[in-house]
Amino acid sequence: MSVNGGRGSDGRERLVVIGGDAAGMSAASQARRLKGPDELEIVAFERGHFTSFSACGVPYWVGGEVPERDRLIARTPEEHRARGIDLRLRTEVTEIDVPGQRVRARDVDSGAESWTPYDRLVIATGARPVRPDLPGVDAPGVHGVQTLDDGQALLDTLARTRGRRAVVVGAGYIGVEMAEALINRGFEVTVVNRGKEPMSTLDPDMGRMVHRAMQGLGITMVNNAEVTKVLTGGDGRVRAVATEHAEYPADLVILGIGVRPETALARAAGLPLGAHGGLLTDLAMRVRGHENIWAGGDCVEVLNLVSGQEQYVPLGTHANKHGQVIGTNAGGGYATFPGVVGTAVSKVCDLEIARTGLREKDARRVGLRFETVTIESTSRAGYYPGAAPMTVKMLAECRTGRLLGVQIVGREGAAKRVDVAAVALTAQMTVEQMTALDLGYAPPFSPVWDPVLVAARKAVSKVRAS
Repeated sequence: MSVNGGRGSDGRERLVVIGGDAAGMSAASQARRLKGPDELEIVAFERGHFTSFSACGVPYWVGGEVPERDRLIARTPEEHRARGIDLRLRTEVTEIDVPGQRVRARDVDSGAESWTPYDRLVIATGARPVRPDLPGVDAPGVHGVQTLDDGQALLDTLARTRGRRAVVVGAGYIGVEMAEALINRGFEVTVVNRGKEPMSTLDPDMGRMVHRAMQGLGITMVNNAEVTKVLTGGDGRVRAVATEHAEYPADLVILGIGVRPETALARAAGLPLGAHGGLLTDLAMRVRGHENIWAGGDCVEVLNLVSGQEQYVPLGTHANKHGQVIGTNAGGGYATFPGVVGTAVSKVCDLEIARTGLREKDARRVGLRFETVTIESTSRAGYYPGAAPMTVKMLAECRTGRLLGVQIVGREGAAKRVDVAAVALTAQMTVEQMTALDLGYAPPFSPVWDPVLVAARKAVSKVRAS
């Protein structure tokens, strides 16, 4: 084991980045834009085989909509290196020595270890799939899906698997998207979900629409069910998933339970973590109490601008923004990340799903009094060909009328309407103010009153009556 102290031999400051995906490499790239190689040395560690890839695209690659893995890679390791970033693949950081300003890294293939000093450090360790402590969960044929390596391992299993029965555990974004991907691959799919309805990011009444759409695809939904064990056959491979009341045959199991922040390194180093296990940062994405350490992406908690509380929201959109802010600050500039309103979209076949802001239970948890309205509308003028149904649910604060949240479920043209609500939430608009928004209109794109504004009008009436 070798130990190097101080800055580089040429006296340049050194920025060390832990994690080579969205937040980490965005930070490294932005810092490089601001400071050239003669001013700042940048060393990035990545334990996998790939950098700057779209984890969100993995279900579509597995399902066949994206034909090849490399289309999910935004920038290759060679491209990063060509820009003066010392990128070290298959190298895992195993320790952060905060007082000594250095990190210990291990070559995954050879096992060799070494220390690398830093002047500035970026922690972008991402998230890890939730893998419940259940009997049989580590059996061959059980897969989590988070990285390109995970996606390739799953595709390799699909190619070897003779049976065509799959069980997906969990019905969040990954679970729902992977269920559709496996249907596209010709599997019989059962989704076992501990919640009342799929997509717990929605209120149950909106999740019920997703449930119906999944059944329409031929997916068997099992709600209010907790997996107790994974059963294996004589060959040691998975053969079924068991709940308290039933067994569901499986030649393949996907864990779609969600992710948790990968902060074991940070915890061991004594860095501050929040209630959800993510690193806590200030507006500049600096780790609180540490001037020369930044963190971003799926390993941090963020401020929810609606509830005013810290929240864990692992999304690529945030990770890339975090990286830009971190890279600007680490490169000598100034930028901030104020927070999020919790916007996300997804789909099941042609059913589009969107949400932003607070759900009913979120609003109750923080002590807000609110009214809810739900309206049915269409994506285009009702008489125009292709008009598709859409349901919009809106939450508004009692007395003030402040918009608190919006959920949308519908066909083509539904999901991206949530962006109007996301802007309104960020601006802290009331539902009455929303009714005056000058949105674009033509029959091929919207009814005269856009569905979001119809919901806002109805919310105004309900708030006034409360």
